[in-house]
Amino acid sequence: MRTIILWMLISYFIGSIPTGWLITKLFHKDENGKRDNLDIRTFGSGNIGAANVKRAMGIGWAVFVAFVDIFKGAFALLLVAGVGSYEDPGLLAALSAFAAVIGHNYTCWLKFKGGKGVATTYGTLFFLWPYKSFAIVLLCGAIWYAVMKITRYVSLASMLSLLAMPLFFWMLDAPKEFTIVAGVLAVLCVYRHKSNISRLMAGNENRLK
Repeated sequence: MRTIILWMLISYFIGSIPTGWLITKLFHKDENGKRDNLDIRTFGSGNIGAANVKRAMGIGWAVFVAFVDIFKGAFALLLVAGVGSYEDPGLLAALSAFAAVIGHNYTCWLKFKGGKGVATTYGTLFFLWPYKSFAIVLLCGAIWYAVMKITRYVSLASMLSLLAMPLFFWMLDAPKEFTIVAGVLAVLCVYRHKSNISRLMAGNENRLK
């Protein structure tokens, strides 16, 4: 039990790095080209994820933030796989994946307020069950891209692609802890998008330009 708690804490702190918040604080410039110490939580949707960074700083920085958020989730799982030792490595990996996403969504560095966890969920689940999880995550990425291209709603694409993940884990007969954590993270993603769901239902959700 102590081993699980230790690695969950490590994964939480890796996931808790507030990439979008740091990038805008350090590099955002005002209309005069001067750094203005922007707090991304006061801009656009108020989210610290890549979609809101795109609104503030453009596609280049948004891609960078998304990549780092994916990488930190992947790094947490790779670290657990490479260094962690436990009699049930599958359970350890699943709980560490959950902790990394919780770290992103409820980061201790921003008073336990963070992002929506989409990119970090992708990163953690990618390395959850090699090599089958590689195919699952890439397929869900294709679903994300297709939904986004058709509807231009990033929020809808994110929710539908993550909701597909536990289904694919189940279809491939994954260990039950992997299917469960994929399902929990998908439900968490939907919960974190509750304001987007309200806007989608009202017909005033922002479309990606």
